[in-house]
Amino acid sequence: MSKIGKLPVAIPAGVTVKVEDNAVKVKGPKGEIVQKFNNLVKVEVKGTEIVVDPVVSSKAANAAHGLYRNLIHNMVTGVTSGFSKTLIITGVGFRAEVQGKLLVMNLGYSTDFIAVIPDDLTVTADKEGKVTVSGIDKQKVGQYCADLRKLRKPEPYKGKGIRYETEVIRRKVGKTGVK
Repeated sequence: MSKIGKLPVAIPAGVTVKVEDNAVKVKGPKGEIVQKFNNLVKVEVKGTEIVVDPVVSSKAANAAHGLYRNLIHNMVTGVTSGFSKTLIITGVGFRAEVQGKLLVMNLGYSTDFIAVIPDDLTVTADKEGKVTVSGIDKQKVGQYCADLRKLRKPEPYKGKGIRYETEVIRRKVGKTGVK
């Protein structure tokens, strides 16, 4: 049995959870998320807790047990407090700005990159090169940030590029030119 899967998920005040037809629907102050689950686990709401149990004892069921418990926990956290990630844009002339539902970035190429902001995400950009992505779905926030970072990964010599706020770039010493 999964160690994480055994832990029940607490339902805070103001959050409603419905389980029907192999899907969990969590509704809270920030929005609503639906997650489907497979037949290897069963999800029950017991009082103010959500309990996930494996149906059979197998390796796949144990893996699904921990997975779906953590997904449901992330859903509850998302509809109550939400998730956010911050990207730092470093480089001479590198900048980002939000124009309506578009994120326009100048990353040192001949043309600007234009990224469409999904409806369920909120993106803010400031003058110092900080781009903050926030939303209620942890997977969507992380994937959008990863897609933005892919446009210009940080390089190890000058540190130019897009990096996460908590990411540490190992800097390399360049060539000196002395023989």
